[in-house]
Amino acid sequence: MPKMKTKSGAKKRFKVGSSGRIKRGQAFKSHILTKKTTKSKRQLRGMVAVHGSDKAMVRAMMPYA
Repeated sequence: MPKMKTKSGAKKRFKVGSSGRIKRGQAFKSHILTKKTTKSKRQLRGMVAVHGSDKAMVRAMMPYA
């Protein structure tokens, strides 16, 4: 049986923690930053957990993570 492939887009976007928690980067932080407030840009920093309803889909894209 051949190995399953990891989706290359998913491996760039998601990180799996040691406890199995899947983390993702925040959206709306790449461009058109002049009209966004400093507070909103600051709150978009860092990683957040993937929502529970999306976890199974992300796990299927990353079978060995």
